[in-house]
Amino acid sequence: MTRSDFPFQVRPENPDDIQPIRQVLEMAFERPEEADLVEALRRRGMVTLSLVALQEGRVIGNIIFSPVSIESPAGKFPALGLGPLAVIPSCQKRGVGGALIQAGVETCRIAGHPAVVLVGHPGYYRRFGFVAAAALGLTSEFEVAEEYFLVLELEPGALRGKGGTVFYQPEFHLV
Repeated sequence: MTRSDFPFQVRPENPDDIQPIRQVLEMAFERPEEADLVEALRRRGMVTLSLVALQEGRVIGNIIFSPVSIESPAGKFPALGLGPLAVIPSCQKRGVGGALIQAGVETCRIAGHPAVVLVGHPGYYRRFGFVAAAALGLTSEFEVAEEYFLVLELEPGALRGKGGTVFYQPEFHLV
């Protein structure tokens, strides 16, 4: 089956999606921590955007964006963190994750967010425009290899002169 033969749709999460999202996260990561993270972020109102991918009405993927802050000598600046991104194993490598990323990034851009950071595989995320965060003077509060900490400016030049450390929501320390 090719990607074009794999029908699915992407839309914002609704309350009926919460339990299916948990199942998607647990299946994709083979553990409960990422699902617990999303639920904790949701409880505190720290989910900026959550999109689901549906196939025949069934949730098969999810992407979450939450607030992060960039702290530098020049001040404190808002941005978003992408993650987790999850697709059930039987639907991976069919464009679902990419569609979630593209829809999420475009929604965040339209909403006026300046940038998105993430920790992920550079070979995958670079095709969506993400670059090494270090190139823009950003580091993560977490110990992560430099090549896996990535950023996408949603507004060109949004991070100029704002290099610093990216801090995630406290719930991320539980994963």
